[in-house]
Amino acid sequence: TGATAYVTLEPCAHQGETGPCADALIEAGIARCVVAIEDPDPRVAGRGLDKLRAAGIEVAVGCRAGDAESLNAGFLMRVRNGRPWVGLKTATTLDGMVATATGRSQWITGPAARARGHLLRARFDAIITGAGTVRADDPQLTCRLPGMTARSPMRVVMAGSGGIAPESRVMPCRVYQDADAPTVLADLAEAGITRVLVEAGPKINASFMGADLVDELHWFRAAKVMGGDGLAAFGDLRHDDPQGLPGFRLAARGEVGADTYDVWRRERTGG
Repeated sequence: TGATAYVTLEPCAHQGETGPCADALIEAGIARCVVAIEDPDPRVAGRGLDKLRAAGIEVAVGCRAGDAESLNAGFLMRVRNGRPWVGLKTATTLDGMVATATGRSQWITGPAARARGHLLRARFDAIITGAGTVRADDPQLTCRLPGMTARSPMRVVMAGSGGIAPESRVMPCRVYQDADAPTVLADLAEAGITRVLVEAGPKINASFMGADLVDELHWFRAAKVMGGDGLAAFGDLRHDDPQGLPGFRLAARGEVGADTYDVWRRERTGG
């Protein structure tokens, strides 16, 4: 009673799986609420703030809004754009190759980078790969860090016109046949997925990048050079003008064992 509540997102004003958060705060008897950002969900969109003010609670909006936008990126992308936030993870040599000419890729990066990749999976609701990667590597696409197996994401395979073998280690999974990247993301958003990690081969990577659907790049690089006969991380994007290439800004950089790990965020007009 009489306390100040600090929240990263406007308290909701509608009945969902739980009751309205705004009502709970009012009933708790708080005197002040500091809200980082308003909720763009049309069921809320200022109604939560109005409820608090109508109950005599002082409301301040905008404190550390940028941080809150980052924390809520998946939810906000789903509400505003009808798709999840997309991260794309790749592990390459210094010259951007993910496999040899014969398709061998295990292992370009070291055990520390692979462990960090497992931790990354735990931060996403779903993980997308392609049928080619399933056939070549038979991945599990789970988080296998001690004590974190329950944080493994939903597994999704884009299978083109074919399928995947029922004994594949990625099973059980959600399979999309003959569906493009925007269609898959829209369907996952309808299912409540807010954050998706793409961990696939050059063709799938290019389909997401070419459709400008990659919000964040997670790039692990080994201090090795493979050469032009290797398989590049991205397939053909058909760009003929360097000025039109998708741009990213460096958000984080560090070392994981003998490898480097960069996080790059997509730069779009208007933020």
